[in-house]
Amino acid sequence: MAIKWTPELSVGVENIDSQHKIWFEKADKLFEAGKSGKSKDYIVQMLDFLDDYTKQHFRDEEAYMTKINYPELAAQKTAHQNFIGELSKIKMEYAKSGGNISLIINANQMIVNWLTQHISNMDKKIGTFAKTL
Repeated sequence: MAIKWTPELSVGVENIDSQHKIWFEKADKLFEAGKSGKSKDYIVQMLDFLDDYTKQHFRDEEAYMTKINYPELAAQKTAHQNFIGELSKIKMEYAKSGGNISLIINANQMIVNWLTQHISNMDKKIGTFAKTL
């Protein structure tokens, strides 16, 4: 299930929104790689990039929340750690399976659901809070 970033997912903080857009692009590329039968090595590279990018995005987002004294920072950090754990599981399962493409296609659903739910239910509140400053 490919999904694109839409304006409805805007947080209202330029750096966070631009990173979210890239995140969606990379998740979509991972999905397309699985769907089109790209090589295992290519998919591993995409998983590694997505994992690294996710961690960097979370560090940047948490630094911003710290800077503005965002009151729900602890809940955000917990959600971020949980998602990093899920990505790690996907990477391990993919490696153990010997490159099961259907695993990647199914994982895309989890990634897309998490992204849209997290942005809609948690990240948008950051923008709302930032506007009060």
